[in-house]
Amino acid sequence: QVQLVESGGGLVQPGGSLRLSCATSGIAFDLSTVGWYRQAPGKQREKVAPGHSGGAYRDAVTGQFRISTDVTKRTVYLQMKNLRPEDTAIYYCGVNYNGVEYWGQGTLVTVSS
Repeated sequence: QVQLVESGGGLVQPGGSLRLSCATSGIAFDLSTVGWYRQAPGKQREKVAPGHSGGAYRDAVTGQFRISTDVTKRTVYLQMKNLRPEDTAIYYCGVNYNGVEYWGQGTLVTVSS
């Protein structure tokens, strides 16, 4: 009943930046509960962005990533800077709504020269 669609991934050089989007639809829920996660080859999935509320920003990964929201678009953003090859991964947004966990399909971020 909740749909999440990530976008914005791609190829970026080390030191570059990207903004990922998580577009939500379906039944309404609190956007502040949406989290950003990533999974690199051979690694476990990890959370990379803390929660947010009403468009407020929070730092993630020692300030490398910041999360924000646009409540009118029902979209959650992950703003990434100073990207490193170690940041290469599939990035997912996820939410637990009414006891059910929902995930997007992921968007690939590749940091390479």
